[in-house]
Amino acid sequence: MGGLIPLTDVSRRPVRTPIVTALLILVNVISFGMELAYGESFVLRWSVVPAHISAGHDWITILTAMFLHGSWSHILGNMVFFWAFGPEVEDAMGSGPYLGFYLFGGVVAMLAQVLADPHSTVPNLGASGAIAAVMGAFLVMYPRDQIKSILMIFVFVKITFVPACLLIGFWFLTQLVNAGQIAQTQSGGVAYLAHVGGFIFGVVVARLFIRRVGPVS
Repeated sequence: MGGLIPLTDVSRRPVRTPIVTALLILVNVISFGMELAYGESFVLRWSVVPAHISAGHDWITILTAMFLHGSWSHILGNMVFFWAFGPEVEDAMGSGPYLGFYLFGGVVAMLAQVLADPHSTVPNLGASGAIAAVMGAFLVMYPRDQIKSILMIFVFVKITFVPACLLIGFWFLTQLVNAGQIAQTQSGGVAYLAHVGGFIFGVVVARLFIRRVGPVS
C-alpha cells in the first residue's frame, strides 16, 4: 500500500493572498460541521441523487453537494489537494473569475456523474469534481512546477518533489482506469466520472484563459 499526497508548489508563490481558496475551504469545513450536527437526513437532503435530477427535481443539489463530504478522511483529503493547487490557479485567474471557474467546474463534474447513470439513486457528494477542475487548470498553467509531496510506501514515509505533469497526470490516469471499471455499475464509492468531467473542464477552460491573457509565467 502506498500513496502520494501533494502539499504545496515549491516553484512559485502566489503574488496575491488566496482569499477565495481559503474561504471555499472554510465553507466546506462549516458544511461538514453541519453534517455532523444534523446527521444523515441533512446529507441526503442536499446531496445529488441522479434519478431526482433526471426527473427534474432538486436541481439546487448540483451546487450544494459539492460542499458536502462523506467522512473525515474525505474532507481532509480533498482540502489538502485543494490547498496544494488552488492558490496558484487563483493567483493566475484573479479571485472573481476563479470563484466562477471553481463553482462551474463543480457543476460540470456533478452533471457528468449524473449523465453517466441518470437512474441511479445513490447520493453523490464532495468537492473533488471542482478540485479536479483546479488540478486540470494547474496542469495546463504550470506543468513543470515541482510539487512538495509526502510519499508513503507501507511504513516508509518521505518528503519528495514531483513535477506537476507527472503527479497530476498519474492521478488523472487512475481516475480514467477506475471510471472505466465502474461505469456500468451503481456504487456508493468514489465518483470517478465526476473527477474526469471536472478535470477535462479545467484543462479546456485553462487553455482558453491562457489564449486570452497570454502565457502564464
